[in-house]
Amino acid sequence: MSYTALYRKFRPQEFEDVRGQEHIVTTLKNQIQADRIGHAYLFCGTRGTGKTTIAKIFAKAANCERPVGGSPCGECRSCLAIAAGGSMNVIEIDAASNNGVDNIREIREEVAYSPAQGKYKVYIIDEVHMLSIGAFNALLKTLEEPPAYVIFILATTEAHKIPITILSRCQRYDFKRISIDEISSRLAELMGKEQVEAEERAIRYIAKAADGSMRDALSLLDQCIAFYLGQKLTYDRVLDVLGAVDTEVFSKMLRTVLRQDVPGAAALLEELVVQGREPGQFVVDFTWYLRNLLLLQSSDNMENVLDISSENLLLLKEEAKLAKGEQLMRYIRIFSELSNQIRYAAQKRVMIEIALIKLCKPEMEQDYGSLAQRVAQLEQKLEQGAFVQAASQRQPEEEASGDGIAPKGAKGHGAAEEGRRLPKAIPEDVRQVVKNWRSIIEGLSGGLRNYLKLAHLSLAGDGQLLIVLDDEVAESFVNTEAHIQELAEIIAEKTGKEIEIKIQRNENGRPFEESFVDLGKIINMEITIEDE
Repeated sequence: MSYTALYRKFRPQEFEDVRGQEHIVTTLKNQIQADRIGHAYLFCGTRGTGKTTIAKIFAKAANCERPVGGSPCGECRSCLAIAAGGSMNVIEIDAASNNGVDNIREIREEVAYSPAQGKYKVYIIDEVHMLSIGAFNALLKTLEEPPAYVIFILATTEAHKIPITILSRCQRYDFKRISIDEISSRLAELMGKEQVEAEERAIRYIAKAADGSMRDALSLLDQCIAFYLGQKLTYDRVLDVLGAVDTEVFSKMLRTVLRQDVPGAAALLEELVVQGREPGQFVVDFTWYLRNLLLLQSSDNMENVLDISSENLLLLKEEAKLAKGEQLMRYIRIFSELSNQIRYAAQKRVMIEIALIKLCKPEMEQDYGSLAQRVAQLEQKLEQGAFVQAASQRQPEEEASGDGIAPKGAKGHGAAEEGRRLPKAIPEDVRQVVKNWRSIIEGLSGGLRNYLKLAHLSLAGDGQLLIVLDDEVAESFVNTEAHIQELAEIIAEKTGKEIEIKIQRNENGRPFEESFVDLGKIINMEITIEDE
């Protein structure tokens, strides 16, 4: 006799066996008992939560000769026929492969004939959102006024794709994700029936990996049992089969990231890849681990919320003290984005490495969370006295530089040296121009506007606005009396200010930020901080 998969072997045959959907089961049982059966039902929910299973049980209960408390007896001729799949009264249709108008027309023709035996003909249309618009229109009239002996049960994972005209004609039932406790309880019960010894910790990990789907949980359990056939199912063995990672590895990875040790993080990831761990599962589990740390930081009473053992809870409490909440939120954001991108990526390992580099090097990102972490790191270094020696070495140069602080090695000559100094105060006229720079250049003539879109803004001596261009052609075009006059007039028109303008080319070939003070960044940062 061929082997039957666990999710098929232990599919519930009566309402009492269904887990996690009590709100739906109770309603349907009451309808059976009160003989208030509707003509159209819509079952919505994620995969493996019991939509088709409950539809079949409901079909049995509706046709049962001796229902018990609203549940099918399982012994009468009708129940046995439906359970065996040989009943003419229950018709299952997969809308993914039968989604045309002709398929629905066949149903409309069949509906005209009453059941040969039993009370109801039940049509279970799975993945109903896959029907074409024409098929939905063909179904509409039949769904609205079916014969008294017909029940339609539509099942879908994507209710938002169903036309409102169909939704309004159905009783809608939303299936919840099944909790880890309920899945674990069911798996433990089935392990007893299968006479397979399994650790509670292993079963709970399978339940968590199933993400609310009982069918997924049973499939994963089936896979683990088959791999270690005849042996005890331990936590470590489950991790091996599913390609998952132990919590200890997440702890090492977090400590490596907090040290900003990029080579160490890459080496740890290499070790996981060599061991054959699934990259996508690592991303999901590490995000979950960071979430647990954040919850522990948020409150002292999170033990009941976190689904972990007491020994791991003690370890997590120690880990939670190492990182700030803002850091953890940034890490979770980066890995959550990664989990969405990695599903269809060809180079999953490369994407994970990039994400780890982002965690270690917040300066590579320009968002507010990264900026906050960079500031926190600078504050920490200041507290540790990292800059004391460097500041004392620069003090003579600062005193000699006068108006600003020139970097080490600056001679104080030329516009580049002037632009490189950090001014004590930016003139208000220049500040207004920088704030309104985009609107200013939009008012210029075509060629001048295009070149100035690529310009950098800095400060020259005597409070002049220094416009730096990387390209020689751009600098020669802009740096003419007529174009400078045009720019000055637009500035006066937009801001009401008259300022001196100086045009210069970035001749040394180095990045602008290394040679000049970037007024755009400074002033935009001030605006952002004020908004916050």
